[in-house]
Amino acid sequence: STPEVKLLQVKNLKVHFKTFGGEVQAVRGVTFDLHKGETLAIVGESGSGKSVACKTIMRIMSSNALIKDGEILFDGKDLTKLSEKEMESIRGKDIAMIFQDPMTSLNPTTTIGKQIAEGIIKHQGLSKEEAMKKAIELIDLVGIPFPEKRAKQYPHQFSGGMRQRSMIAMGMSCEPKILLADEPTTALDVTIQAQILDLLQDIKTKIDGSILLITHDLGVIAEMADYVVVMYAGKVIEKGTVYEIFQDPKHPYTWALLSSLPQLAQRNTKLFSITGTPPSLYNKIVGDAFAPRNPYCLKVDTLAEPPMFQITDTHYAATWLLDPRAPKVEKPEIIQNIHEKLMDAFNI
Repeated sequence: STPEVKLLQVKNLKVHFKTFGGEVQAVRGVTFDLHKGETLAIVGESGSGKSVACKTIMRIMSSNALIKDGEILFDGKDLTKLSEKEMESIRGKDIAMIFQDPMTSLNPTTTIGKQIAEGIIKHQGLSKEEAMKKAIELIDLVGIPFPEKRAKQYPHQFSGGMRQRSMIAMGMSCEPKILLADEPTTALDVTIQAQILDLLQDIKTKIDGSILLITHDLGVIAEMADYVVVMYAGKVIEKGTVYEIFQDPKHPYTWALLSSLPQLAQRNTKLFSITGTPPSLYNKIVGDAFAPRNPYCLKVDTLAEPPMFQITDTHYAATWLLDPRAPKVEKPEIIQNIHEKLMDAFNI
């Protein structure tokens, strides 16, 4: 088989926000690779830094964000070092993004067809007529009926699912190598959600690209992802193939996330939820950020940050439980045979 091509390498990325109250350490040394043809999912609670990492790759952070350290390598270039002008030639063309809420990302005063055609004109140098023709083909491709008619309409005339499809059409208009999808199905009902995910899968195959998917929904990951990165409090705390993360998770936070899957809940029992809240990222975190919420917390967790332990060639986790000196701990019962339960739930 062909060796895996690394399309994108994020290395030790640190992003802070300057605020009146001081600096917030939003991303604290994140490292992961995205391979060609792969869907990589980043999962974590709100505030774990997953969206900030994604926006930093696109270099569309807010004005008070600072890249403190690290590299984002794409096509031999470090994106953190490029000027805005250089980024403009990559953004949309090589790396495109589908946002969480299409209503705020689409321009309400411009027709959908025009909005899709804009990027095509800019990056592919087509004439207005040719670009519009391609935009109509894309509207058709993402499954919006009557594409010629729809191309002339405005976002407010579209349903939520159709706006999301329009965003996807925009994202893929230049056949990017990487499609970043930030919670692409959050605002949609379950049936539309399933259709959008199928659509993303189809598109990945069509443009032979890779998807970086940000989500807090483990069900979406089970269906879509090849590789999973679990983030907590601005750090990667576990990463592995989707099979490894669901079959043999190692970090207590990953256990907790999986335990809260509705698909695993026994009938008439209360759904599991993680107690407490993530730490404030204003303060310097000592030890493991998850320690205060971790029922398996060791004394060392409050003193020293755990390193990344390697479990297999593809599976890593940052928990002191993997240290040879740590006591042996049984995984929570709910996820001990998680794999069989999930195979039923998701047809993995």
